[in-house]
Amino acid sequence: MTTTAPETAPPFDFFLGAHHPGWLETADVPLCVSHARLSGRRSLPRARHGWFLDSGGFSELSLHGGWRQSARDYAAAVRRYHDEVGQLRAAAQQDWMCEWEVLRKTGKTLKEHLALTVANFVELRSIAPDLPIIPVIQGWTYPSYFRCIDMYEKAGVDLTQEPLVGVGSICRRPSLHLPTMLLADLAQAGIRIHAFGFKKAGLRIAYKNVASADSLAWSYGGRHEPGCSDTHQHENNCMRHALWWRRDLLDHIADDQRRQR
Repeated sequence: MTTTAPETAPPFDFFLGAHHPGWLETADVPLCVSHARLSGRRSLPRARHGWFLDSGGFSELSLHGGWRQSARDYAAAVRRYHDEVGQLRAAAQQDWMCEWEVLRKTGKTLKEHLALTVANFVELRSIAPDLPIIPVIQGWTYPSYFRCIDMYEKAGVDLTQEPLVGVGSICRRPSLHLPTMLLADLAQAGIRIHAFGFKKAGLRIAYKNVASADSLAWSYGGRHEPGCSDTHQHENNCMRHALWWRRDLLDHIADDQRRQR
């Protein structure tokens, strides 16, 4: 059975975060699915729609203090998803997040995380230049993101020439001021941005400055919502709730667009 939702044409590509890889076969909207959810599966779903692969980096680094999978092995996994799941629009590289709790777990400095992020993308690009693996700009303070861009440039990567560039470590912040300002300045610099896990309120502000975004925020909020049927107590794994959340976000953005015409 296929589950669909009435579509509001978004001003950017929005990939709805999904815990369950099986949704790739049934949800007729673009999804974002983590490598951690797909890795090790004997059989893979066949995608009904274009989708985005998240590397699962935050969990990997915060739980294990580093990447346990080599760049070569990760590239092989991405190739399998590309070939077997199909319709892979983009895949995040194995970046190094810069939230303070992650830095404490890895024991590395912010500067080291930036350097490791850039080095990983360069390695993945050399291993699998044909795969849609995108670079990620990492940082925590405003200047650190531009330091990361400088590192890419020194490594021979012109981010303005990339079809899509992720911006990480922006979703777990108490204020939207820095990330919304950062996304605007990066867009002004000619970089096509994918905003990782950005808050609903943030996307309503920054949608003009991003080419794409993903979010699993519907699930976090759904933990506190009563289930819509007898099959589940809460909404954190409910596709119906996820699609409602997505439609609500895109409708709010469409309303904002109409008001500005």
